[in-house]
Amino acid sequence: MPLGTLESSPPPFFRQGPSALSKLVFFGVLSLLLMVADLRFQVAQPIRSTLATVLYPLQWAVLRPFVWLQDSGRYFESLQNSQADAASAQYRLGLQSQRAQQVEQLTLENTRLRQLLELRARVNTPALAAQVLYDAADPFTKKIIIDQGALAAVVPGSPVIDEVGVLGQVTRVYPLVSEVTLVTDRNQSIPVLNARTGVRALAFGDASVGGELELRFLDANVDMQAGDVLTTSGIDGVYPPGLQVARVKGVARQSDSTFAHIRCEPLAQVSGALHVLVLKPVQLTSAPLTPEPIPLAAKKPRGKP
Repeated sequence: MPLGTLESSPPPFFRQGPSALSKLVFFGVLSLLLMVADLRFQVAQPIRSTLATVLYPLQWAVLRPFVWLQDSGRYFESLQNSQADAASAQYRLGLQSQRAQQVEQLTLENTRLRQLLELRARVNTPALAAQVLYDAADPFTKKIIIDQGALAAVVPGSPVIDEVGVLGQVTRVYPLVSEVTLVTDRNQSIPVLNARTGVRALAFGDASVGGELELRFLDANVDMQAGDVLTTSGIDGVYPPGLQVARVKGVARQSDSTFAHIRCEPLAQVSGALHVLVLKPVQLTSAPLTPEPIPLAAKKPRGKP
């Protein structure tokens, strides 16, 4: 085919209409007119509303997976936070329960300490505060161990009292602790005085009947009644006079017996003492009286009247 027969323009089948530049100018001017018209006369607002209404179901359906994913993440996060808060609340509840259980014990201990301090102010004998550590291991005796020993100047025979009355007597002393034999021990005895009648007696421990004391060798017609308070007489040189020991629980008089059977209950907390006072024996606190030296008469010189 000769070259002159080729046309430079595309065949009618491939004709594209106006040029690209013309289209760009036309649509640019149209866009500016529409923007100005929408800004001044709001001509596109109905179209926007219609499109938003028509497209809302499609938008809702497309966004549902993302919303569900976010909700599930928040659910598991809130579940973990709730479990952590529940565990923390349970822990705090346990602490509060433990403290509530200790309140009664602490209140009782504070009450006893106040009473012990008041008793210490009334007792003229030097006293040392001590705490009960534990009961002695021997089940056939009534003894306790306190946390003061020879290093604190505790000596054997020292009286031990609580906030109510006489608890016992120190029988063994170690460097850091001491052993106290309670008044209810069967080998323990203490001279007492009836505060109502002034009758003196000797109280022996009687652990076989539940931790009581027994007054022995008293006549059957002795003036002793249930409810009488027995105090230390002070004649033994160990216990200061006037300390409460026991209360008469019952008096049994039998016609075929010369002596009365008198049972007493100790006033001190022999089975639940926490804090005690260790007193020095009276014979150690009272200084012996020494006679004053008699001044020698002045010698007169010889040869002078």
